Amino acid sequence: MRTASRSLTLSILAVALAVPAQAASLKSLARKLGKGLKGEENKKVAVLNFPYPGGALSSGSTIVQERLTTHLAEAGKLDIIERNRLDAVLAEMKLEKSGIIDEKTTHEIGRVLGVAALVTGTLNDLPEGRTEVNARLIHAQTGKVLAAGMAEIDRTWKDPPALTGVGGGSAAQPSKPPTAPPAAGVRGKPLVQLAILLDTSNSMDGLISQAKSQLWKIVNDLASAEKGGNNPELQVALYEYGNDNLSSGEGFIRQVLPFGSDLDKISEALFGLKTNGGQEYCGQVIRDSVLGLGWAPESDVYKAVFIAGNEPFTQGPVDFREAVAQAQGKGIFVNTIYCGSRQSGIATQWKDGADLGGGEYMNIDQEKEIAVVRAPQDEEIERLGRELNLTFIPYGQLGAKAEERQMKQDAAAAAVRGGAAVQRALFKAKKQYSESADWDAATLVEGGKKVADLEAGQLPMDLQKLSLPERDAAIQDKIRKRKEIRARIDQLNKERQAYVAQQERAQAASSPAAAMSLDQAIMAPMHRQAEASGFRFEQR
Repeated sequence: MRTASRSLTLSILAVALAVPAQAASLKSLARKLGKGLKGEENKKVAVLNFPYPGGALSSGSTIVQERLTTHLAEAGKLDIIERNRLDAVLAEMKLEKSGIIDEKTTHEIGRVLGVAALVTGTLNDLPEGRTEVNARLIHAQTGKVLAAGMAEIDRTWKDPPALTGVGGGSAAQPSKPPTAPPAAGVRGKPLVQLAILLDTSNSMDGLISQAKSQLWKIVNDLASAEKGGNNPELQVALYEYGNDNLSSGEGFIRQVLPFGSDLDKISEALFGLKTNGGQEYCGQVIRDSVLGLGWAPESDVYKAVFIAGNEPFTQGPVDFREAVAQAQGKGIFVNTIYCGSRQSGIATQWKDGADLGGGEYMNIDQEKEIAVVRAPQDEEIERLGRELNLTFIPYGQLGAKAEERQMKQDAAAAAVRGGAAVQRALFKAKKQYSESADWDAATLVEGGKKVADLEAGQLPMDLQKLSLPERDAAIQDKIRKRKEIRARIDQLNKERQAYVAQQERAQAASSPAAAMSLDQAIMAPMHRQAEASGFRFEQR
């Protein structure tokens, strides 16, 4: 009995020690690499992605990169370059984010980032769910290996390694490489980043319809926020998941669009979504959005994920707790929106996801008919919104495509219910809309570019025929008209808000409380979280 008891004790001890073994192994590797810069004055280090031999990547490539970065930073002896900055530099240099780089590239990265060394290496999957991590600390100037080591860790990711294009995104992020945004404050403005993750399985037609009709209301509301006397720059990203048309090897997940400020592109992408039944992996799509997007590192940026769906939050190979913890580590709120009854969402752990993610849990009726108050000012606002298009001057080939997209999204908004057309017109009247239109000559000139510096051949034919002074006058006239239309829409909107608020109060007094729609489920927590980050919203 004593021998059996001793054996049991040793077994329990072995199990207890098995969990931290993985973390300790990577920590030991980080300590060994850190010693390679002993005696060096420059302690700056950049940690690259970890590919498999031959350059294939999986989500593990990024996970190992993140973990090693954390362990190196925890030691406090090295100055680690933040991943978003690294991604931005690699994208600008048109390099892959993998560790497969030559001596010339190593030197160039070191020069641009000002780092003394780069951490690079490879992964090699082993039997029984283990992976070997081979890492090297390479001197940026000489290409000499300063330190090297190997660790074995548990393979917590499920996706297989796959070759990718330029950008080195993981297999779970097939559509586009992570795109790092400009740092908050580059334009002297606060920054807001929203990632919207939509279930596009068969049962989600109502959710997608609400997203199409309510997008402009949501962004229009957020664009009206203020912080430090400035309205925010908005960056929105879009993912779809749970669709059989998507690759099973990538978890039925697609990054539709990375972070961007051109909301016409988001609208276009929404109207292009099609539903088809599939497996809905909430944990995996959250993790992919956290690791696959260029989240700003600043703590004063409002960063939030909104995920909507109707299957158990526990589906898929990635534990949602791990994904949500990664979001929390980057200061990202995770908000969950269950399409169904509140209790069903709680039972299937959607509320647990929000609670762990510092966000809010909401439930909606995706089949709900959106009640819209039609105000006397709406028709004129919509007309002025269309008139605003005439103040944009397409510049170059991208300009022609963007102008066509602008008109198509006007028509798309007008074709759906929910007041999308008037909300789109209101957003188009805000500076955030034109400021994101880098395809528009009037915006470029309004931003400080001289008309003489515009390539005449990239302008519309009617402007090409004018002399430089005439061209300057024509563009200034567009800018003046845009300001006049904006001012008129702003005045009409103030009158409209007063009317709509009165009507909504009357409806609320005479009708029982109804289930939320998507816009309400996003805007309510968005207000509370953004206000906690220092933003202020208009009282209506």
